[in-house]
Parts: sequence; C-alpha cells; structure tokens
Amino acid sequence: MELIVKKLITILLLSTALLLPRAAIARDVIITAELKSYRGPGAYLAVYLTKPDGRYDSTLWIAGEKQKYYGHLRGWVRAVSRSGESVDGLTGASVGSGRTLNITANLSDAMIDAGYQIHVDTAVEDGGEHTNDAVVSLSKDNKGMTVGGRGFIRSLSVSM
Repeated sequence: MELIVKKLITILLLSTALLLPRAAIARDVIITAELKSYRGPGAYLAVYLTKPDGRYDSTLWIAGEKQKYYGHLRGWVRAVSRSGESVDGLTGASVGSGRTLNITANLSDAMIDAGYQIHVDTAVEDGGEHTNDAVVSLSKDNKGMTVGGRGFIRSLSVSM
C-alpha cells in the first residue's frame, strides 16, 4: 500500500511540474485604437475583454478621467454590471480627435485562439456613443490585422 501511495505522489508531483508552467505562460498584447477626425472634446474609450461565451472577462483600459461619463460607455457598463465584478482596469486621459491609443496588456496564452474578444466602446460629449465600436478576436490569425470601427474608431489592431 505504501508503494502505491509513493507512486501516486510521484505521478502527481511530476504532472504538476509539467503542467504548472504552461498555465502561467502569458504574453504582452499591444492593442492600437486609432480615432477618426471629429469635432469635439476627447473621446472616452472602454477597452475590455469578453470570454468565448460573450460574457465579460476584464477591463483592459478606460480612457477618460471623469467617472461621471463612464455611463455613456454602455456596452462596457452593461457587461461589468452583469458580471457582478468590480472594475479592474487602468485609466488614463481621454483620446483626442485623430489620435491613437496604444495599450499593452499581459494576457494568458490560454486566451489566444480560444474565442476571447477585445471590444472598444466609445463616447464623445455631444457627439454620440458607440457600443462595440470595434471588436477583434484574440487570435494569432488576427496578428497585425486592422479592423475598422463603426463610430469614432478608424482602426483597431492587435499585435503579439
């Protein structure tokens, strides 16, 4: 009996040693959102990740410092509130007309080619708001590919 227990412990230790490093592997993903030229103040952007089933995963970045305007980023607000989780992203200044926002996020390799998507919602005071202005799958096939936006986003790209 003691021999069987020792063998099981050895197998468990070896399998853990082999699998644990795979689970911890992550890479930097660079997300670039270029805005169209428009009249008005800087745009508020919510850059967030959704799971393969479409549910909210995490907030990668919020551009715009006044929290009172975050409610205009409706897709993001809806996703966060349905998840019941607190916002865990980083914030920075709003993004001006024709400007580019670059974000570096450290994401697990397990998310790549697994159905996760990066969403960008946008809003400009007196200029409108766009839920899912641009969406791109987190996939090696999309590496360097540019996706057009439906509102204030001219282009969205992901590089790994």
